[in-house]
Formats: sequence, structure tokens, C-alpha cells
Amino acid sequence: MKFDPSWKIQRRDSLILGGLFDLEAKEARIAELEEKMAAPDFWDDQSAAQAVINEMNALKDLVGEFKELQESQEDLEITYELVKEEGDAELETELENDVKGLISKLDNYELQLLLSEPYDKNNAILELHPGAGGTESQDWGSILLRMYTRWAEKHGFKVETLDYLPGDEAGIKSVTLLIKGHNAYGYLKAEKGVHRLVRISPFDSSGRRHTSFVSCEVMPEFTDDIEIEIKSEDLKIDTYRSSGAGGQHVNTTDSAVRITHLPTGTVVTCQNERSQIKNREKAMKMLKAKLYQREIEQKEKEMADIRGEQKEIGWGSQIRSYVFHPYSMVKDHRTNIEVGNVQAVTDGDIDIFINGYLRSRL
Repeated sequence: MKFDPSWKIQRRDSLILGGLFDLEAKEARIAELEEKMAAPDFWDDQSAAQAVINEMNALKDLVGEFKELQESQEDLEITYELVKEEGDAELETELENDVKGLISKLDNYELQLLLSEPYDKNNAILELHPGAGGTESQDWGSILLRMYTRWAEKHGFKVETLDYLPGDEAGIKSVTLLIKGHNAYGYLKAEKGVHRLVRISPFDSSGRRHTSFVSCEVMPEFTDDIEIEIKSEDLKIDTYRSSGAGGQHVNTTDSAVRITHLPTGTVVTCQNERSQIKNREKAMKMLKAKLYQREIEQKEKEMADIRGEQKEIGWGSQIRSYVFHPYSMVKDHRTNIEVGNVQAVTDGDIDIFINGYLRSRL
């Protein structure tokens, strides 16, 4: 034998016993969700009902794939014993290829199991805010908007534009997206931070190199049962006329909503619905998400102060650089993962960075 696939037993034990996968708990949760679906009033709240269905389908997929991996592993163990007995070179080559395939499947599966933190399974609210730099930074914001939209579409997520403020000449001044799908927040939380672009600006007649920054904020979308107290007297609610990209969704009524949380100065806006009531409902969900995120960040800061950690906050603390000139490279500064094909990355191929970040937190 040229290789010994004994890694299989260890890898399976890590999945079953290592705390990443609890088959009995997941099957019990499926049974619990099925019981909810059988209730006569299940469809009274369609949003909650859909959330139950999405969770159950995702759990069934996880359990089904887990059992398939187990079966594949057991088949390979039998093939391994045959190769040891018969010494068939062709069968050994086939076994080696199958082992590599199973390793790849296990790696992908393990990644799904890492998304077990609170709210990982939720939809994601993603905001992009260009920094100083005028049109160049605003254009960089539109490139990132396209990148995240394409990434979401490749993964079967639905993208809804909650708020869009176009740039003066090109690009965007800000945009808020709701990315809907199981584990959308779990994946996209890896993108929170400052994204830096280095390129020859198409807006500079002198052909000079520019550096631009865009801040990406990512929060989970919460259902109505999240316990965040918001007092009505702490809110300032304004309405105004909607305006969309390229004149789309322009409304002749004041249906757009802006909510300001006075104690914290937190502001949210929503204008994608024609109904002011619906925009207000979505804006309140966004406000809850922002206040929750603020609370989490405050706790993390307090813990960092206790541990004596020094963490820079600002435009200099970018998580990733996208360099178009003088060379082509995208580098994630948290994991040191580098990719040479910038175009592919801006076309939505960012899984290598998301996956690398999630694994680095183990």
C-alpha cells in the first residue's frame, strides 16, 4: 500500500464525538419542528412558519449528508481491506482518488457545522458605506455591492435592497441589503470590516493610483421574539419620498422611513416597500439588529480591556486589500490568504476568504 487511509476513523470520530455534530439532538429537533408544522394554527404567522420550514429542511439536509458521508467512509474501509488482500494497483488508484474526494466533502461539511453560534442561521443585513474619496470610493462601493450580490446568487440566497443612496457621479453613497437564506449571517459575518482598494482611478485624468475604503457592516436579521427593549419615546421617526437606483422604485408619496434611536444616535432607513407601514416594520428590525450588534461589540471591548488587548479601530484596520495596480492580488489580513485573480473575487468568488476566516476561529 502506498498510503494508509486511517485518517477516516479519526475524522469520523471528530464529527460524531468532537461536539460539532450531535446526531441524536438534530433528529430530536427535526421531530420537534415536524410537530409544530402539524399544529392547526401553524400557518397563522406565515413568516414564523417559513422560518420553521427553512430550519427543518436545513437540518434534514445536514443529517442526510452526514449519513451519506458515513456510508461512503464505510465503503472505503471495505475497499481498503480488499486492496490490502489483493494488491490491485488499479483499485488502489481508484481508492486514493475516492479518499481525496471524501476529504474534500468532509472539509465542506465541517464548515457547515462551524456555523453554530447564536443567529448564524438568520438572514443577514449587510450595509456598505464608502469612506472619504468622493467618486472613487463611491465606485468602489458599487463594485463591492456587485460582488456580494453575485456571491449571494451563486449560493441560492435571495437579495433584497432595503435602502439605496446613489453616488453623485457614479457608484453609491450607501446601500443596505437583506440577504435571505439559511446561514446567510453565519457566512457573511466574516465580511464585517473595512475593505481597501488600490488601483489607477478611471476618474483621474492624470492616471494616478488611488487608495479607497468602504466599510461593510453585517448584522443578523431578527424575528419579533428577540429581547431588545426599545422605548417609543427614544425614537425619532421621519418619513420622506423614496428614490431608487436609476430611478427605480421611485414613489410619489412619503413612504420611505428613517428611524433615529436618540440615546445611541443609531440611524436606520428603509425605502424598498411602497407601504410606509412595511418600511417602518423593516426599519425596526434593522434597528434591533444594530442595537444588538452594538451591545455585542461593547461586551467584546470590555473583555479586551480586561485582557489588556490593543485593537485599532478605523480606516487603517482594514480586513482585506484588493490591489489592481501595480500588481493583481487580494489579501485577507486576518488569515493571510492571498488570491491573484482580482476579477474573479470581485465577481463573487469570496468563499476562500469566508471559509478561511471561519476556520481560523476554531
